[in-house]
Amino acid sequence: MDKIFLNDLKIDTIIGVYDWERQIQQTLSFDLEMDWDIRAAASSDDISQTLDYGAIAQSIVSFVKASEYQLIETLAEDLCAKLLKDFSIPRVKLTLSKPVALHGQNTARIVIERSR
Repeated sequence: MDKIFLNDLKIDTIIGVYDWERQIQQTLSFDLEMDWDIRAAASSDDISQTLDYGAIAQSIVSFVKASEYQLIETLAEDLCAKLLKDFSIPRVKLTLSKPVALHGQNTARIVIERSR
């Protein structure tokens, strides 16, 4: 299966469990790896035959900006379900990163893979 990647998509949103996190927006970073057979698009040079990563990016931005999840795990799960449903992607691998202040400046990161 071919792969389409969308990397380093940064979106500001409210996320977190602590009171101070609910008062500010934090920048999350999204990396996606999506299975897609690109042969039809390659032979026709027609965007309608491929996975429109511009439309996917817009969908992700709209979804995340409107959300106020506590956990990145829940956000990742719901986002993958939306992408699989709305874009008929056979499989998506999502890496979601969030800045944290544990000791200096750190990043919390999760990776999930979901399929139809």
